[in-house]
Amino acid sequence: MLRLFFIPFLTLLLNAKETTREQIIMATYVTITTDETHSDAISKGFEIMRGVERSLSSYNQNATIAILNSKSYVKLDDYAYEAFLLSKEYYEKSDGYFDITVGSITKELYHFNEDSQRIPTKKELNAAKINFKGLTFNRYEARVEEGIKVDLGGMGKGFGVDKVAEYFRQKEIKDATISASGDIRCLGSCIINIQDPFSQDNFLLSFKTITEDIGISTSGNYNRFVKDTTKNHLINPKTKKPQLHFASITLVGDMPNSHLDAYATAASVMPIQKAYKFLDSIGVGYIVLQSDRELVVSKNISKFIKLFKHDASKNQPQYNE
Repeated sequence: MLRLFFIPFLTLLLNAKETTREQIIMATYVTITTDETHSDAISKGFEIMRGVERSLSSYNQNATIAILNSKSYVKLDDYAYEAFLLSKEYYEKSDGYFDITVGSITKELYHFNEDSQRIPTKKELNAAKINFKGLTFNRYEARVEEGIKVDLGGMGKGFGVDKVAEYFRQKEIKDATISASGDIRCLGSCIINIQDPFSQDNFLLSFKTITEDIGISTSGNYNRFVKDTTKNHLINPKTKKPQLHFASITLVGDMPNSHLDAYATAASVMPIQKAYKFLDSIGVGYIVLQSDRELVVSKNISKFIKLFKHDASKNQPQYNE
């Protein structure tokens, strides 16, 4: 039985003329809010998300990626082909820290969010095959080498949010919010609450977006793990071990959500200084809570958001130079 995961992350700026609906898609809660005059578009938005799920899921046995993992070959649909192209871009941009072939560990060994989840042995981890070059694809088909398994969880929800946002833009809907767990697109203004990884009853920070069409993505080690957060789902593809440096990384920017999702995932598994250098190089705003509870906020954050609340019991944020 597949387990849901959900980052309690989003508070919307609601008024009497807005409509909000929620469905379970991609193993999480997908929430869409629009002006009530565009409420019919919400149903189409959910339909789009389910289409992405039918393509990129590694849980649904009939999904394109699940078939690839099972048979080592599959004919590609449009979503899967685009996701592979993007994954290759993210792999190269992140110096290999974003690698969708970590599925040989996340899917084959840990089984995160499944009843069969367990802690693999050191021998099993060492033997796991992670090699992005073991995936070959073109516009029509994809193959993986023996032992390679693909996991698009590091960018799939952001990708789905992007597809819904594209549809809304085509319909000239300018006041909407699409949320899939920690991946959010604000077409208009919204208020965001970031969950405190160390306390489910508290928010770490809250902010309001100050420009239209802004994406937010959070990657954290506190929601998907086996036994404790030291066995979390964020696997460093170079060491084959779960990351331990960061409790959460939130990225904010005007780039697509799939980018933000992937880059938050990649930064999460990098060494600390390399992660900050990488984040500074891609021009996003970031809010990082390290595992030692030091809070670091990028200097450029005011370009995208206005911070308006901080728990005084926590350390004040350190602004990265």
